[in-house]
Amino acid sequence: MPKIWKFASYNLLSLFSPAVGLEHLHCDMKRGFTKARKWEPQVAELLQKDNIHQRIGILAQRGIYEFYQTSLIADGKDAIAQTAEILQLSQEVDSVRIKVLQILENYHHNQFLAGKKVIKLSRGDEGFPEPILIQQGNNTFNLYAAMDCVLQEEDGTLHIVDFKTGKSGFDRRQAYIYLLAASYIYPQQKAVASFYNLETCQQSERITASSSILKSFQVELSSLSQRHQKDLYRYRRNFDDFNRIFPPNPGVSCRYCAFNSICKFAMTEAAA
Repeated sequence: MPKIWKFASYNLLSLFSPAVGLEHLHCDMKRGFTKARKWEPQVAELLQKDNIHQRIGILAQRGIYEFYQTSLIADGKDAIAQTAEILQLSQEVDSVRIKVLQILENYHHNQFLAGKKVIKLSRGDEGFPEPILIQQGNNTFNLYAAMDCVLQEEDGTLHIVDFKTGKSGFDRRQAYIYLLAASYIYPQQKAVASFYNLETCQQSERITASSSILKSFQVELSSLSQRHQKDLYRYRRNFDDFNRIFPPNPGVSCRYCAFNSICKFAMTEAAA
């Protein structure tokens, strides 16, 4: 049986509570499958598969990384073709290949990183980042915050940018997690955060947080890590309590859930 340890991340936060306006789509059973039952062969197989939106996001991030690393931006359409070859887009399904090519075209015409001082740029497929050990009261937990891009502005301010694809909105809670992580990784530097959509080429407002806001958010994440660990312990003690510990919310979201093929509560026709 794998060891249960306390941690917090934006992914866990979003599995616990949805962004504002998406409450009706939230299902806590997804957290159960993702975190409590991920060792089961059927669940592990589903977790290893990227859906179309996830695949587009991963390849888009990798494409931006390759553009930046190889200085291909100025080479026009040849740069797009070269990057597509590096990403092996010809092996992807049409819906993924076409969308990623569109994103590469957008980036070529809107060179977001051009002229900026890049401190860190993620490929998007590195896996879990190094955790930040945080002590909050009597609780210690690991904070995971995977930053897509960190820029340094002229006045020394660190600018954390999270790249987005698709139509999903920006969740300020994710920015707060980045800013909290930055307060530990770069304690002497001022930091801001924003989101940039690679499809629409639109950037969010610059998000800042005072020390009191970060402290309150740290308290919330600490509580979240403890609540999640207690749920895992409860489940390990009695597997039959799965749907009581992680209650389902069947409805329209079932249609897009990765676990609808194995979830007995799934309403696959809910949105038909």
